[in-house]
Amino acid sequence: MQYLHTMVRITDVDASLDFYCNKLGLKQIRRMDHEQGRFSLIFLAAPEDEERARANAAPMLELTYNWDPEQLAGGRNFGHLAFRVDDIYAACARLMAAGVVINRPPRDGRMAFVRSPDNISIELLQKGEALAPAEPWASMSNTGTW
Repeated sequence: MQYLHTMVRITDVDASLDFYCNKLGLKQIRRMDHEQGRFSLIFLAAPEDEERARANAAPMLELTYNWDPEQLAGGRNFGHLAFRVDDIYAACARLMAAGVVINRPPRDGRMAFVRSPDNISIELLQKGEALAPAEPWASMSNTGTW
C-alpha cells in the first residue's frame, strides 16, 4: 500500500493557493481543470516532497474546487493536515506576518495549529526535538479552535 493524497474542498482558488503556497510554502505540482465536470483539481506538495510528488504523484494535497457555488461546512470534522517544519517559531512568525492567525501557538516548541481559508486545521510539528520555550510563543493564548 502507498499513500497518495489527501483531498480537501475549497471555495476560493486564489485565497487557497495564497495560503497553501505563498504562506504555508507548498509547491503546486499540477492542475487539471475539467470544464465538462465543472471542477478543478490542484495538487500540491511540501518542498521536501516535491521530487517524489513529481515522479510518483505522491505524497500530495489535492485541492478540489467545484465551479458552481456551494456551502462547505464542518471543516473541523475533517481532522487536520500535518506538516513537519525545520523551525516551528520561524514558521509561525512567517505565517503571522502574512496575516494567518496562530490558533494554537507553539508554546511547547513542538506543535502549532493554524487554519486555511476554508477552515481546515493545519498542524505544524517541529522537526527533531522540541525547541526551548521562547517568547512571544510561551505566553501566547489560544485563539479560536483548531
